[in-house]
Amino acid sequence: MDSEENIQKTAEDFTRLLRSNNLKVTQPRIRVLDTISTKTAAISQPELEKLLGADIDRVTLYRILASFEEKGILHKIFDLNGTATYAICSTKCSEHHHHDQHVHFICSVCNSVYCLNEISIPKINLPPKFSLHSIAINAVGLCESCQSKA
Repeated sequence: MDSEENIQKTAEDFTRLLRSNNLKVTQPRIRVLDTISTKTAAISQPELEKLLGADIDRVTLYRILASFEEKGILHKIFDLNGTATYAICSTKCSEHHHHDQHVHFICSVCNSVYCLNEISIPKINLPPKFSLHSIAINAVGLCESCQSKA
């Protein structure tokens, strides 16, 4: 399969994802999903703005990210500076419950945020009448790139 077919398949996958979440299929939404899906690390709104250029204004991008997070398409992770970064959610996530219960690795040098999907967070037994909405466990250290420079 050549790269043009791969791009088309990806656009079709994103179209299905948007429709299954009752979201209108628009070029800005497809572009945001495409851009985020190509990244190995989570990406911030300012980084997305730079990559997308003037095609998508700041307000539209903010609304897209908020709706994707609400629908369980993206999850938000804060880096060491408190900046929100975004990564694609697991296919198990939904509008009412995020299942992205994994560790996030934050590089202390470049501040990149990585989802460590293979490391699950253990079940937490809460006291009666407590309700868990989310868990955030961040590991901080050096990423592969910064480690090789050290």
